[in-house]
Amino acid sequence: MKVFRSLSDIDIPFKYPCVTIGNFDGVHIGHQALFKKAVELAGKHGGHAIAVTFEPHPIKILRPNIGLKLISTFDHKLELIKRSGVNFLICLEFNMELASTSAKEFLEMVFVKAIGVKELIIGYDYAFGRGREGDRKFLRDMGEIYGYNCHVLGPIKAEGEIVSSTKIRELVSDGNMKKVRRFLGRYYQIRGIVRVGNRRGGPVVGFPTANILIEKEDLCPKVGVYCVQVIIDDECFGGVMNIGYNPTFGDTGLSAEVHIFNFQRNIYGKHIKVNLIERIREERKFSGPKELQKQIKKDIDKAILILAQEKGLKKACKEEFKINPF
Repeated sequence: MKVFRSLSDIDIPFKYPCVTIGNFDGVHIGHQALFKKAVELAGKHGGHAIAVTFEPHPIKILRPNIGLKLISTFDHKLELIKRSGVNFLICLEFNMELASTSAKEFLEMVFVKAIGVKELIIGYDYAFGRGREGDRKFLRDMGEIYGYNCHVLGPIKAEGEIVSSTKIRELVSDGNMKKVRRFLGRYYQIRGIVRVGNRRGGPVVGFPTANILIEKEDLCPKVGVYCVQVIIDDECFGGVMNIGYNPTFGDTGLSAEVHIFNFQRNIYGKHIKVNLIERIREERKFSGPKELQKQIKKDIDKAILILAQEKGLKKACKEEFKINPF
């Protein structure tokens, strides 16, 4: 997949462009349906599947005070879109100038002149342009003028609920990782560089941990202990992660510490990925290291059972690297 960071970067003519557009935060199963349709139409007509997105997320510009927490980083979003089979991604810088552009101006500038759209695929509730005037009726009407077909996909549901990025954020904040997985089509993932922590995990508690910094702008799961998979380079390991404030030791800052099963390497400074599979329990204060150690052993036993139910650790880990088919 080739990425264009502006319209002026486009240096090739597209073949029968089949285009979808959206913010695509999380690249959930609803977004995947849009990509799949674009890829199918492109294959049918010998054309190119193209996705158009924005950076930063429009809400961060239009409503900065709400502190929007994103499901995926921009780099992770690019990886997931690439796996969908899309040929090209056009990423437009979202700013107040673009926000003030009318739907007609945007359509002509992006879809007609820059891309030459032949097939346009949108979600049932998508709209763009000043005042969100570029809705499905507008796009269908403009299709008759500019000679493209407009396909509107209905809502994608999971467990009887409409899948949306907003709903997924709520589920992550509530720690409902099983449901999050069904909405995303994969595990929710935290990424970060392993940093030096308080060095209590191994010497004091008996379970060494890798510590990842959770930034204020990150979408943080509900405080508690989770069964996880840890991906380091191309290897995948089981583990348990505590997200919280370590009340047993009187800490005050939020931390994410993962104990990796059967792992002895030094990974300080290493970039790792952590798939959150299931929330095991609440974080709570213990009388001291010995009582905490007993509970961690129970957490590990439970996590091992959960991983076994996930069709085996190695096989389940592969799900992080694929897009669910429809």
